[in-house]
Amino acid sequence: MKKLVPILVAGLLLAIVACGPSRRLQTVRREQLGATLSLSRKELEEERHVIARATRDTIRVTDALGSRMYLMKAQRDSASGEMVATDVLDAAVVTARFRNVAERHGRVDLRFEITVPEKMLSSDWQLRFYPDLFLLGDSTRLEPVIITGKEYRAGQLRGYEHYRRFLSRIVTDSTRFLDRRNLEIFIERNLPELYRFRDDSTFLTDEQFRSALGVTGKEAADHYTLWWRRRRNEWRIARKDAMFRKYVKVPITSDGIRLDTVLRNIDGDFVYQYTQTITTRPALKRADIVLSGDIWQGDVRCYAMNRTEPLTFYISSLSSLADDSEHYLTRIIERRAAANDACYIAFKAGDDRLDTALGNNASEMARIRDHMNELLENEKFDVDSIVISAFASPEGTLRSNEALTRRRAASVAAHYAAFAGDSISFRSRSLGENWDLLSFLVDTDSTLTPEEKSRYLQHLEIAEYDRREQALSGEPYYPYLRKTLYPLLRTVRFDFFLHRKGMLKDTVHTTEVDTLYMKGVSLLKERDYKGALACLRDYRDFNTAVAYVALDYNASAMAILQELEKTPPVNYMLSLLYARAGDDQKAVRHYLDACRADGSYVFRGNLDPEIYVLIQRYGLHDDSDQPFNP
Repeated sequence: MKKLVPILVAGLLLAIVACGPSRRLQTVRREQLGATLSLSRKELEEERHVIARATRDTIRVTDALGSRMYLMKAQRDSASGEMVATDVLDAAVVTARFRNVAERHGRVDLRFEITVPEKMLSSDWQLRFYPDLFLLGDSTRLEPVIITGKEYRAGQLRGYEHYRRFLSRIVTDSTRFLDRRNLEIFIERNLPELYRFRDDSTFLTDEQFRSALGVTGKEAADHYTLWWRRRRNEWRIARKDAMFRKYVKVPITSDGIRLDTVLRNIDGDFVYQYTQTITTRPALKRADIVLSGDIWQGDVRCYAMNRTEPLTFYISSLSSLADDSEHYLTRIIERRAAANDACYIAFKAGDDRLDTALGNNASEMARIRDHMNELLENEKFDVDSIVISAFASPEGTLRSNEALTRRRAASVAAHYAAFAGDSISFRSRSLGENWDLLSFLVDTDSTLTPEEKSRYLQHLEIAEYDRREQALSGEPYYPYLRKTLYPLLRTVRFDFFLHRKGMLKDTVHTTEVDTLYMKGVSLLKERDYKGALACLRDYRDFNTAVAYVALDYNASAMAILQELEKTPPVNYMLSLLYARAGDDQKAVRHYLDACRADGSYVFRGNLDPEIYVLIQRYGLHDDSDQPFNP
């Protein structure tokens, strides 16, 4: 009876363990449970915070006709339907199955989350989830997400341990198969003269062994080999793969898997934030994600969940804003031409030494070298000379800064002269303190308050630069200017002076289709932004600005757009740039001007996240999707 009690207890425990997963599996099957696929709540929450966090509670906007309106952070009241002011947007459960995502540098991040209900999680199960990506009719299986129970993983590890023990029984030292004792006895009894070699360290060749014993060493070893042990060892070696499959039914691997996590304490739903980056391509306007999955117990699939409804991402690409109308030129072709580019080379304050390891100097200088190579290899132009001009930040005296920028320009010129050799003439000059760029940076800065910006404008009335800088240094926000904005003022400008190859007259009049420009537009629509910019850089028109914005060269795009006629496309692009810079007032003004002139931008604004945030933050459209009209 005493022996029976432990057996009964062990049997009862085994029955309890066996019934637990079975009941859970019955629940999963009965309720047809499955993981849910949804938009990333983390990303949506961050977006809601951005929408709620306006730079000011109310902004005043003056449109192109001179009318004024006041916009406040607002949301629509569910009872009255009116837009009402709010400081914090209430949290809401998002059930939308689609989202607008923006392309950046030819790529798009698709962020979604996989939520697994607690009822599907069991210690001795492994859950495998497979996201499928659908693009332009093609499907691709993304890296799976694996959720492994603690006991399931313990079973996997036990299999590896059994296999390790099997491998440990494989003999790698062939001498262990010899019957050494009987071989030694035989030699001692029958060949005592040979037995003396037992303790002799002298090398014994196979011929010496044969002359003493009448057989070779190999023949003797073969005779006294335990062949049954050797054959068993060879059988084990031949069975290695089969034994691995026997013991390790589900191998542990990390290759091609997005996540393999082991759950130890199951106290709620499991949520995984999944990010998939895709490269955009022509005609790609949407991407769909569908999730499937199954439950495994050991090496047996015991449940397959239904495929989820697709999650759709609508891809917003700036390439769709490109103006692809035929570009004809009636122009005067001059023998001489010029091009310019800006290189943001960082210098330490008061220093003229060129340090390629400082900041982004290496990448910026490589970009200029690439531009220089393009000009040197250009089939239409030869380079006559390059003038390198340097700017300085305002700290220090005007005289010392002018001298400093001359030395900086000379330092950069010497660097590129060594690179180009004698084929190009380099000249350097000083452009002094860069107050114009500082004023633009202050105007578009999202950290400085309106009062601080107003104080800065008052200091600009001081004509003498040294007195202006001295007055500015007394402001509380001056350390921020000195640390954050001043380093951006130490720029170097390159002016390339060219002449057309083989052209003798100063000017030639012609009317033609600009094939280079149209190639740039084609590359822009194909989302080859770097190639498009190489073709469009010198035109400095709207399409050039689109290429700059697509590559996040926002300052270069802003400089072009501010010079263009304020058409709806130009206003829309300015709105996007000001939104990126955090200037809500200007962003809203330009967006509303674009919408009033062309209603299609009402719908376009919902595709670009920067504009969408403004629409939601200030309630710019009513239910009829018409522009907000004060």
